[in-house]
Amino acid sequence: MAAKKQESNNKSNKRKQNADAKANTDSSFSKRPKLAVSKSENNQVKKPFKPFKKQNFSKFKSQPGEEKTTPLSKRERRIHAKELTEARKKRRKQHYTLEHELARLWEKMRQRNIAKEERSKIISEAILKMKGKIPEIASSHVSSRVLQTCVKYCTQAERDTVFDELKPHYLTFATNKYAIHLVMKMLDNASKKQLADFISSLRGHAASLLRHTVGSIVIEHAYQLGNAAQKQELLMELYSTELQLFKDLSSMKESRLSDVILKLNLQKGSVLRHMASVIQPILEKGIVDHSIIHRVLIEYLSIAGKTSAAEIIQQLSGPLLVRMIHTKDGSQIGILCVKHGSAKERKKIVKGLKGTVGKTAHFQYGSLVLACIVSTIDDTKLVTKAVIRELQSILKELVLDKNGRRPLLQLLNPNCTRYFSPDEMASLSLSISSLNAMQGELEINSETKPLKHEESSVKDNNGREVTMEKPDDSTSPETLQLIEGGKKDPSIRRQELLVGSGLAENLIDICIENAGELLRSNFGKEVLYEVATGGSGGILQETLGDKLNTLHEAIATLAAKSKSEESDKDHVLENFHSSRTIRKLVFESSMFATTLWKKALKGKCEQWTQGHSVKVICAFLESSDAKVRKLAKEELQPLIDSGTLKLPEKRQPANEG
Repeated sequence: MAAKKQESNNKSNKRKQNADAKANTDSSFSKRPKLAVSKSENNQVKKPFKPFKKQNFSKFKSQPGEEKTTPLSKRERRIHAKELTEARKKRRKQHYTLEHELARLWEKMRQRNIAKEERSKIISEAILKMKGKIPEIASSHVSSRVLQTCVKYCTQAERDTVFDELKPHYLTFATNKYAIHLVMKMLDNASKKQLADFISSLRGHAASLLRHTVGSIVIEHAYQLGNAAQKQELLMELYSTELQLFKDLSSMKESRLSDVILKLNLQKGSVLRHMASVIQPILEKGIVDHSIIHRVLIEYLSIAGKTSAAEIIQQLSGPLLVRMIHTKDGSQIGILCVKHGSAKERKKIVKGLKGTVGKTAHFQYGSLVLACIVSTIDDTKLVTKAVIRELQSILKELVLDKNGRRPLLQLLNPNCTRYFSPDEMASLSLSISSLNAMQGELEINSETKPLKHEESSVKDNNGREVTMEKPDDSTSPETLQLIEGGKKDPSIRRQELLVGSGLAENLIDICIENAGELLRSNFGKEVLYEVATGGSGGILQETLGDKLNTLHEAIATLAAKSKSEESDKDHVLENFHSSRTIRKLVFESSMFATTLWKKALKGKCEQWTQGHSVKVICAFLESSDAKVRKLAKEELQPLIDSGTLKLPEKRQPANEG
């Protein structure tokens, strides 16, 4: 080594001397030919060529006395690579061998055709092997699956053993993409005490877990499984830091945030700031699928000011809202966004629904949002293009579906209590108190021209006290229309969406083609009834009167068939659902009653005096229309006198004149 260093120092000294010599020759002998100088310098500086690569490869050349190595085949190379991989995994994973053994046992225990005794034996063996090591192997994608199967089929004592080992590590596993499935399986099979222990362990960490993509799934699962008190416990710490720190404060009967603030005398501003710090990161990450988040948002909007509520609506208006409307609270948020959003925000909501309208219509709560859209948004061209066109493509399916028919019924007969429950009607009429005064309010300088408002306090469907501001006499009519949801007249909006879009004509065609099926259907009969009567206010009579007459004749034709012709199914006059629908049509439409009598019942009433068909016959005598009563009285009165036809006790024929 010393010799090499000395040699390198000598070489560097030579380079310096050559450089000095070159400088001297240039200065003293400037007239010499430069080529001669450069040639001499090159001879001095030039290094001998050293075949470095040849020297390196010469080391690997076989010597005369050594044997030559034969190349490995493909199979041998594969086996060798597999062995290296196995060795590397063994060095890296502490329980690699154990996982292999558990995987072999798992293949046996998860079979469906295995005997219970044999499965129990295999599960006991697997749990015995894992005992004391469960927290270490639960995060593995293999061991996690084994543990899930064990928890599902093991005895309660074995399940308790696994639960006790996992108990100190709940929070760690709640954010692991493999262990989360084990945690959820444990919660599904947990006892009441174990579930309560798990929810208690989440205390103080609910907000941070909701911001985590994986952890939020665990919180939602626990929220769904918990009782009312446990749900309240999870929600409380999202409302305020005080409720998060002191457990006694969160265990109270009041479930509404406004009631909690009043009882505990909390500062509303502090609560709003804390909730905003919880909600904003969740919305930014797009974690909006969970019902617990929907509950928090509803409570936030119930106490938020104008600016805060408007910001939340602006953030949610769009594709995010589509992922929320599958829950009750989520649908209420959707309705609030549609009602209080600007024209631009409403357009985003409708465009966000593109391609999912049919699926949304089949949801119990999603159908309410669609009903709100068709009865609120003034841009009927946009709604027709994005919503009505998709509904038309699956019209028959929607008519026969319990939830799918609701947007159609909302257009045919708006806000009818026959088709919407009291809770659903309350959801459709829900509003944000802080935005009611702002929406449509003209901006006037408060210093020069202050406005006075009268306040009234009402309660919405959830028991929350909502403060509404009544505008004074100076408020313009346009402002009042804006507060109701839009400038356009509701009847004009209905006409454009129902008749102008061609939806009504398609509905009548569906009813004509499938009259028998719809009449006998529990849900389709109501759509057919509304269409046959021309809709609320006779909206279909003016432009589609001829088509409605065709529908009446189609129903009368079915009623005119003899019992023998429809032996495979109930006659429409004897079927429970269809007989009641036809009876209602006789009461509601004199045109239909006339058509039905002349085409199906005249001269044949005696054969329909038994069963459900009696209700249809008696409807002619109970009708409020004198012409309808007169039409049937001549034939039915002899049947009444002879006792063949018995009228209901509470109903007698209406007096003529």
